[in-house]
Amino acid sequence: MNVFKLEEYLAKYEFSAQYLLCCSDAESFEMSDILDMADNEENDLWNNLRLSYTEAMGLTILRNTVAQGLYPGLDSDNILMFAGAEEGIFCALHALIETGDHVIVLTPCYQSLLEIPKLKGAQVTEVQLREENNWCIDLNTIQNAIKSNTKCIVINFPHNPTGQVIEEEELKALIGICESRGIWLFSDEVYRLLGVPNTPWASAAATCYDKGLSLGVMSKAFGMAGLRIGWLACQDKKMLKKIEHVKHYTSICNSAPAEILSLISLRNKDKILERNNKIVTDNLKLLDQFFIDYSHLFEWVRPQGGCVGFVKYKGEESIEFFCERLVSKQNVLLMPASIYDYSSNHFRIGFGRKNMPQCLDQLKEFLHHANI
Repeated sequence: MNVFKLEEYLAKYEFSAQYLLCCSDAESFEMSDILDMADNEENDLWNNLRLSYTEAMGLTILRNTVAQGLYPGLDSDNILMFAGAEEGIFCALHALIETGDHVIVLTPCYQSLLEIPKLKGAQVTEVQLREENNWCIDLNTIQNAIKSNTKCIVINFPHNPTGQVIEEEELKALIGICESRGIWLFSDEVYRLLGVPNTPWASAAATCYDKGLSLGVMSKAFGMAGLRIGWLACQDKKMLKKIEHVKHYTSICNSAPAEILSLISLRNKDKILERNNKIVTDNLKLLDQFFIDYSHLFEWVRPQGGCVGFVKYKGEESIEFFCERLVSKQNVLLMPASIYDYSSNHFRIGFGRKNMPQCLDQLKEFLHHANI
């Protein structure tokens, strides 16, 4: 098994660097903020909670809230909860993919989306999103990559690290390609509803395709990574049961307190998303001006969704050396493209947190003193 480069990189720097300018999640909450949103029913659930085992599928009222709030037409039996999105990726791809299958993965991507199919003995074809295409999905390239044994196509929109989105017509066209060949569509949607897309949000894949798997989590758009609560939505209940059987070998069940806190949060999702989207919008305005002021050094395709973007560095040094100098001299952390096995002078920047302006000021300070 290959080292998980992103997690190894964050383990080295995340809790030592003072200014995290590469974070991939929205601003977090204090637990008291969430409990203040609770109604009488939710307060009773919290105050009378026993720290015992929970249902492997997840708390029924939580699964029902996820279905009703995020996946129109689905119900609680179409939702399977996990201890974070990573477990959902691990269990779903382990259950779905077998030795000899062919899997198409859009890259650059979160490493486990690419590694787990390989661990299962699948042949993997990477379809790279391209900057010259504004990081948009290329349906023709996907179509041409399909083989007779293609089992699954793995996508991630809003995309990490570029912030690109998939539009409704593109999603429907992709589903048409999958449907014609009986191919599963694994759709990592952990940033969905966070950001400022130019067109309305595309549907969740699980709501419009019977072989679609939609991955969601409390960590990213909702800013609650510490809860470690994620989920999969799928119309195929037999597949969800197969995935649940893999979960029996991992976490078994979720944290009882985290499930109640997630329930309260998702019942107040509009308020939470409104706050988080305002932070993203305000920070993007600052970045717009930054990239005008420093156009000789940086450029990007402006993200439409999520809270990360992929920035091209125009300096002569490698992006790895630039990032290393920045964190050692100014305590500012960026993430070089090599973490995604992407050979270019790009880096990931994050703009979902309230302190992004302070982090950006420190980057400017570094650039001024480095005289780049």
